[in-house]
Amino acid sequence: MQEKLSLAEAFKEAVFQLPAHGKRNVQVLKEVFEQIEGHLDSDIYGTGKVIEDFQANMAEVLGKEAAVFFPSGTMAQQIALRIWCDRKGLSQVAYHPLCHLEIHEEDGLKQLHHIESVLLADKHRLITLEDVQGMPEEVACLLLELPQREIGGQLPEYSELEAISAYCREKGIYLHLDGARLFEVLPYYQKSAAEVCALFDSVYISVYKGIGGIAGAVLAGAADFTAESKVWKRRHGGDLISLYPYIIPADFYFKQRVHKMEKYYEEAKTLAALYNQCHAVTTLPLEPVSNMFHVHVSLPKTVVEDVLIDLYQATGIGLTSYVREVDEFSSYYEVSIGDNYSEVPQDKLQSLFVRLNERLQQASS
Repeated sequence: MQEKLSLAEAFKEAVFQLPAHGKRNVQVLKEVFEQIEGHLDSDIYGTGKVIEDFQANMAEVLGKEAAVFFPSGTMAQQIALRIWCDRKGLSQVAYHPLCHLEIHEEDGLKQLHHIESVLLADKHRLITLEDVQGMPEEVACLLLELPQREIGGQLPEYSELEAISAYCREKGIYLHLDGARLFEVLPYYQKSAAEVCALFDSVYISVYKGIGGIAGAVLAGAADFTAESKVWKRRHGGDLISLYPYIIPADFYFKQRVHKMEKYYEEAKTLAALYNQCHAVTTLPLEPVSNMFHVHVSLPKTVVEDVLIDLYQATGIGLTSYVREVDEFSSYYEVSIGDNYSEVPQDKLQSLFVRLNERLQQASS
């Protein structure tokens, strides 16, 4: 008897995989480097045309004086907060309880830099101006994440963002943007990257999430800030002899996808509407504000996994490779729309959601 596939295995075998841009395999690199001339020189310890041109372009796009390429966002953001704390002579920063630095980095900020966090707002909602005004302790910097990934990619209204920025400047609090998915929220705000970044003293973006590069991040701000960040980059061991295997794909896929964010956003809204027609399913947000959202199902994780495995095998379309438990009665997973979505035939997608609704009703009875 053939052993039953896991959800991840069933997803991998599906003909169509709905989220993201495609498989993260060697082809992602080959597609880029097949178009690059072999005599192009590498960067050397942060210098050279390949890195300097990319950094200058990112600084211009983000509306900042300068930008620095980092091998990881974890490194970039810890360094940004360290700089702001040093300048204020205060080792405390504020951010959301589900901030990446708080839940995914093994307390790196605290253990490496001895910086403590002040957690603002309830973990299920966004930080508001009132939260910032009512901070119980003085902080050097406030970090805002746009969108707030762990609660479905929610966003504050732009007027709220402007008010928080103005308050921080009035009070001398540095404002840092965790903009890992910055370009994905621009269609909702109807603003340019530079307009949003003008509200912040420093900005981090990821080059592999919505952009779809291999790995890496960009940290941008005033020239004196980025110069100081380069010193910390060397201290962290991030000043590798060459970073071009990351920079060239970042540049290639940025140019290929940055203008598709509106398309991904509209497709996410269409997909969320299909999910919300299904029994026991609610998306968060109900209508997405970027290309990502969470799918919450009022059924146990194991039940949802079984439903999805059967669905993938019947339709050849994979919706997610994982499901996470909320509690014994409910579960969820994240969806991020990229190039893959438009490759799925719409009639097959409509049929899939009819089947999904039926299977969830059966599983609930």
